[in-house]
Amino acid sequence: MTDLTQLTIAQARDKLAAGECTAVQLTEAFLKAMEAGRDLNAYITETPEIALQRAQESDARRAKGESLGAMDGIPVAIKDLFCTEGVLTTAGSHILDGFTPAYESTVSANLRAAGAVMLGKANLDEFAMGSANITSYYGPVKNPWKAADGKDLVSGGSSGGSAAAVAGRLAMAATGTDTGGSIRQPASFCGITGLKPTYGRCSRWGTVAFASSLDQAGPMTQTVRDAAIMLGAMVGYDAKDSTSAPVDVPDFEAALTGDIKGLKVGIPAEYKMDGMDPAIAALWDQGIAWLKAQGAEVKDISLPHTQYALPAYYIVAPAEASANLARYDGVRYGLRVPGDSLDDMYMNTRGEGFGEEVKRRILIGTYVLSSGYYDAYYIKAQKVRTLIANDFTKAFEDVDVILTPTAPSAAFALGEKQDDPVAMFLNDVFTVPASLAGLPGISVPAGLSPDGLPLGLQILGRPFDEETVLKVADVLETSADFTRHTGGSA
Repeated sequence: MTDLTQLTIAQARDKLAAGECTAVQLTEAFLKAMEAGRDLNAYITETPEIALQRAQESDARRAKGESLGAMDGIPVAIKDLFCTEGVLTTAGSHILDGFTPAYESTVSANLRAAGAVMLGKANLDEFAMGSANITSYYGPVKNPWKAADGKDLVSGGSSGGSAAAVAGRLAMAATGTDTGGSIRQPASFCGITGLKPTYGRCSRWGTVAFASSLDQAGPMTQTVRDAAIMLGAMVGYDAKDSTSAPVDVPDFEAALTGDIKGLKVGIPAEYKMDGMDPAIAALWDQGIAWLKAQGAEVKDISLPHTQYALPAYYIVAPAEASANLARYDGVRYGLRVPGDSLDDMYMNTRGEGFGEEVKRRILIGTYVLSSGYYDAYYIKAQKVRTLIANDFTKAFEDVDVILTPTAPSAAFALGEKQDDPVAMFLNDVFTVPASLAGLPGISVPAGLSPDGLPLGLQILGRPFDEETVLKVADVLETSADFTRHTGGSA
């Protein structure tokens, strides 16, 4: 039998339907791969018993001829930011030690209802704060790709465990969350597809919050078709989430027609930055050529407030994080470090429970929200955010999608940039603007760096127009014909 861990969701769906394999066989293949691949540290908690039980249930449904979900029998990893009933949920933080929710997040519940098999909870930067998956209390995640000199590479963040699990064939697909690029950037680093839907497309209920006006769940997969299949199983209006959009769910897979003739693709001048890596610039030019060759019309556009996106994001996101993380106090759940008084207990618990990057962002957020600085920083950043969103709105009057690089570099070595927060923040320079505007975006692996490491191209679209984003991404993927490797560059 073919190595089942090499299958895409679409291929596995066909094999399951044809009776060429069972969900249990698929699941067992991935559980075996997870054992062999623990060096990547892609998972915080493995759930083999749950996985096999759900696989057996899927096979039973199929045998009885019952209706099947879009993800029936497909083994997936769930980022450990999604609450899972009765299963440890940590957000990569010491402060949530021992927290086992009595409820299921809407996204993971939707996937379960669609028949997906949960293999385990994927590692992540603590509270999704990071661009390299090095801030997790449970240790850094290693990229399945290796540097030419054999050094271990970062997997990107914050959804680095999800990206490494998919790239390393330790899961067929995975959930991620994207606040400023946390799906798209690790997808680029690990040579997989990562889709951030429009803000409000996926429910945030039951997902541990970082920045509530930015956080959005999305699929991380081998291919664009797989992303379309999985997205359809994740989304839907949820009355429990006040930011969930009451919009229809289209057939995302049906959008992959391969025909982009006449579509207008915008190329933003402001993303051509001084000192840009020549390999990134060359790949971007190649992406433009591919889309032109398929009949798309390429137009130069301007997004004039792009230069302010990163500073605005690093005011808005920490401010919201400061408010959201105030709930972790050692009283109701998770870690508790005793003190002589209630205030001491709060301080001791937070001091020991939060990591350095989380503390840094809480302090920044608390500062910009404090009396005397609120108007100077937070309100000003929100005004800049509106200007950035208006730039996109104006651009989409003339174009259907926008093509940019996903990240300013290929994956770097573990330990590099670790002591330079600003260098880490710059990893999100191409992804943050769309996050501030709440737009859908996808990263597609499109080529290799001179060192043989994956590089992604990003496609951005209008709000709730994931169909066009996926259609163009599918054509880009076909043109790039990116060769994926397991366990390192070749």
